[in-house]
Amino acid sequence: MDKLNITGGNRLQGEVIVSGAKNAALPIMCASLLTADPVRLANVPDLNDIDTLVRLLARMGVRTEREAGNALVLQADRLDSCEAPYELVKTMRASILVLGPLLARFGEARVSLPGGCAIGQRPVDQHIKGLAALGADVRVEHGFVVARAERLKGALVRTDMITVTGTENLLMAAVLAEGETVLANAAREPEVVDLANLLIAMGARIEGQGTDRIVVQGVERLHGVDYRVMPDRIEAGTFLCAVGAAGGEVVLRATAPDTMGAVLGKLRDAGVELACEGDTIRARMARRPRAVGFRTQEYPGFATDMQAQLMAMNAVAEGTSVITENIFENRFMHVQELRRLGADIEIDGHTAVVKGVPALSGATVMATDLRASASLVIAGLVAEGVTTVERIYHLDRGYEYMERKLAQLGAAIVRVPGGASA
Repeated sequence: MDKLNITGGNRLQGEVIVSGAKNAALPIMCASLLTADPVRLANVPDLNDIDTLVRLLARMGVRTEREAGNALVLQADRLDSCEAPYELVKTMRASILVLGPLLARFGEARVSLPGGCAIGQRPVDQHIKGLAALGADVRVEHGFVVARAERLKGALVRTDMITVTGTENLLMAAVLAEGETVLANAAREPEVVDLANLLIAMGARIEGQGTDRIVVQGVERLHGVDYRVMPDRIEAGTFLCAVGAAGGEVVLRATAPDTMGAVLGKLRDAGVELACEGDTIRARMARRPRAVGFRTQEYPGFATDMQAQLMAMNAVAEGTSVITENIFENRFMHVQELRRLGADIEIDGHTAVVKGVPALSGATVMATDLRASASLVIAGLVAEGVTTVERIYHLDRGYEYMERKLAQLGAAIVRVPGGASA
């Protein structure tokens, strides 16, 4: 397996272009199942998760073509199968997002129960409950979600909890349902809004995206579209945390600052100087960061996907921070690895107490999930000596060419291919 070798101590300097958002691209790709027309997507990041979904859609019969400049064309005019098999679904939870569009357009779906990062329980019961409310016969059989419906019918769907993928699945199902569907307690994340905007561009009738109440008037059919995926707010936030920890002056291009309010606020509290203009964020850090506490929450609160990265910055901050993880119960697995680098962190249930230390010390660490990988890279940038991050296939699931982008900012970071010696 590939690994990263990082020699800490370099300040970051220069410009980097932020990639398209993985968490927006995946549901948007699944939405191509809702029409027989071509769907051309620009700004699709080159990631392992994207490749996995391309293979899954191709297995069903969706024609896929990559174009220059991170564009992807999908056409689901002749589907061979409405099944998403375990061998492809097991590595990526987002595969469950084919369930709603398959059922809405073809009247059937057979989707393996999903996998993904081992950060906690993420049940699909809310997806099943919502589809049943829309008139589907949904069962779990032999590890598969099996759903059937002649045509879905609009209904009031109130999920028991806020669920991003649940909202996205039900939104895609509702656009072709008969009549009006109201999604109550809907997720407000920018990626949900991006999916809704794509669907509207395809002919769907949707109101309320970005609020907790989305209203959909079903239509008979959707048409093709040429659409650009939104910027990745998590990648942008990760680079900003890297600047906050390592110091320096960096310009991020092709960002969406209006989607990053909670993260930008905490970084400013930590002492990072930020200037946002249009799609550009300028970040400058000329001091040791101040410790900042936070609680993860659904959007517009502080994103759980940024918890590990800000914790890495807090590990070398002045003072003590208290971090509470409210979304996923297993999302402190990076703490043990940060401790190997010398971080002073104590865990009590869903709360981490981080006492900032003046310096970390390089060591070999192991990535346990996608965002944990990023936190270890940030820690490696400031640790004395060499840090080796193993199992970076997690990182490759969600960050496009991360080591290349950091290297162009002056970081001493090298990818060592699997089988090679350091």
